[in-house]
Amino acid sequence: MQVLVLASQKGGAGKTTLAFHLAVAAETAGAGPVAMLDTDDQGTLTKWWQKRDGDTPRMAKCDIGTLATTLGELSDSGTGLVIIDTAGRDNAANREVIQQADLVVMPVKPSAGDLWALSKTVNVCVELKRPFIFVVCQAVRGTSMTNQALSALSEYGAVAPIIHNRVAYAAAMGIGQTAQEMEPKSPGATEIADLWQFVQKHLSADVHKRKP
Repeated sequence: MQVLVLASQKGGAGKTTLAFHLAVAAETAGAGPVAMLDTDDQGTLTKWWQKRDGDTPRMAKCDIGTLATTLGELSDSGTGLVIIDTAGRDNAANREVIQQADLVVMPVKPSAGDLWALSKTVNVCVELKRPFIFVVCQAVRGTSMTNQALSALSEYGAVAPIIHNRVAYAAAMGIGQTAQEMEPKSPGATEIADLWQFVQKHLSADVHKRKP
């Protein structure tokens, strides 16, 4: 079993949107069964799942104090991938989650403030020796700020394919679906498919895999 954590100190960076899109993409691609854990007090990922028809990917109950036990139980039950959404702040709870990660995905909007806010999350990953990648989210095509963000991030780690600012992502949130499910041949669906392939490649490259 592998554990994918969405983490960024900055709120509104796109963690939850990427979490459920990647969960569905992974399940569709046969990387499951996929379980999601929501460690954000706002519970946005849980609310998305409650709107959803069907029971895949599954939502597992989570408490930070028993996170390691929960992950062990999910592994024993045959779960292939766990995706964990975290709160948009730097705290001890997020640190505990990152400690369990096989890969940390850091969404970041192409703005100076969002780039500055990444440093603490990066430092935690480095300290705990957890591999990480960046994803530029809510980008506007062709803008200088997007290009500058890509350039700056590439100096510190791998940068995934860009996720652009699209109405489909917000619309999917409100109805418990994903851009892939709403419009399978849309640009948004293609972006998510490309992102999942990138994430999967980096998960596969990680030598710190959990035993099934």
